[in-house]
Amino acid sequence: MAAPLMPKATAVWLVENTALTFDQIAEFCQLHPLEVQAIADSEVGVGIQGLDPIVNGELTQEEIDRCVNDSNGRLVQAKTRNPQPRAKPRGARYTPVSKRQDRPDAIAWLLKNYPELGDAQISRLIGTTKPTINSVRDKTHWNAQNIKPQNPVGLGLCSALDLENAVIRARKRAGKDTTTPVVPEIPEVTPAPAEDADSGPATSDEPEGL
Repeated sequence: MAAPLMPKATAVWLVENTALTFDQIAEFCQLHPLEVQAIADSEVGVGIQGLDPIVNGELTQEEIDRCVNDSNGRLVQAKTRNPQPRAKPRGARYTPVSKRQDRPDAIAWLLKNYPELGDAQISRLIGTTKPTINSVRDKTHWNAQNIKPQNPVGLGLCSALDLENAVIRARKRAGKDTTTPVVPEIPEVTPAPAEDADSGPATSDEPEGL
């Protein structure tokens, strides 16, 4: 069974909102039971915003109720319609044409939630270019009025692990706290317009070499 999109954030929510055992939560989130217990004791994951797996389509309330009533039961992940990121290939990240229109939304979300990330890190994470990042930051992007910040993990542009590692590296450089970063809740993904919102009518936005 695949792990939830954001295991620790999901574990935080399950600890706070259900009567599931630590073992049940640990197995579903693919964490160690002692780590889940530490989350419950506020020793681990302090400041992490819980991620509702029901809203995210990874669990159903009926499945949670079943396992609450049976301590030996194990949670079965629901089939989700959310896009799942693929394993990171070697070399420069390639973003499919169908997803390039989502990149400005992802850039806006990263700039808002993780200002410590460098442009080169954002470029590697979602396969964009520094000029595009600057245009989103300065609100000079050709489609700026339609850009809505959206989590790149939820959009399938990068994995939660890649994002977490990038934030930790950025915070180390800045001399900030390097514990597990706070992960804001993934907003509902809304369909993007058919037009390529990243490259624009007359420009190209292929990932630049680093």
